[in-house]
Amino acid sequence: MSCCTPDGSCSTGAAAEAVVDGRTTVYNVSGMTCGHCKATLTKELGALGGVLSVEVDLSTGQVAVITSDEPDDALFAKVVDDAGYELTGRAA
Repeated sequence: MSCCTPDGSCSTGAAAEAVVDGRTTVYNVSGMTCGHCKATLTKELGALGGVLSVEVDLSTGQVAVITSDEPDDALFAKVVDDAGYELTGRAA
């Protein structure tokens, strides 16, 4: 059973509430080209403690991570690198 409504939106409000309370940091990531890349980074970064949400934008090569506290850039870089991509720094 899916939580998605017929128009493709999620019927649960949990994600929207987390976004309001979190801190968003946007990173530049190279090597992402497809939906598999997006799914991999969403899963790997989303599994880290303190991460509330992950949004991957393939067209810009950016990953927005919403965390409950100050993000650990070094840890995020290691996870991204271990997944086969390269975190090149925070977006301006």
